[in-house]
Amino acid sequence: MSVLIRRVREGDWRGCCAVEAACFPPDEAAEPDSVAERIRVFPQGFYVAEDISGTDSVIAGMINSGATSRNDITDEAFKKLVGHDPDGRNMVVFSLSVRPEWQGQGIARQLMERFVLESRTQGKACVLLLCKDFHIGFYEKLGFAHCGLSASTHGGAAWHEMRMRL
Repeated sequence: MSVLIRRVREGDWRGCCAVEAACFPPDEAAEPDSVAERIRVFPQGFYVAEDISGTDSVIAGMINSGATSRNDITDEAFKKLVGHDPDGRNMVVFSLSVRPEWQGQGIARQLMERFVLESRTQGKACVLLLCKDFHIGFYEKLGFAHCGLSASTHGGAAWHEMRMRL
């Protein structure tokens, strides 16, 4: 398998929606219109892992985000980019996801490494995200600090705040 990590393009929308649907339960997954809005409004915070080994390329994974100068990332409206400020000091990851059939091959790590590099290039101060408890160790290995349980109850789940200073 050969994977290319690159910035999202508008034509990637369907593939990104397929990744979202494959990786999240319906009450946690971003709606297709939200995915389209993230691609349109903030492509500089949206990267895909494209499997280019076959005759047809496939979006195997993605990372997408918004930017803000706020430290509180629990506002549900922010996931629809309400309050998004492209010049904000913090990048807030909405989703780092890899389709199940491509998991375990280092693609999520590659996506995050590219995302962190680009965030530094953009002069951001921190990368913030929320994750479930079973992902805390993964993010800690990537250099994130666990900041405790979040006030977010998105999708009825418990979420933990993670922070990486850049």
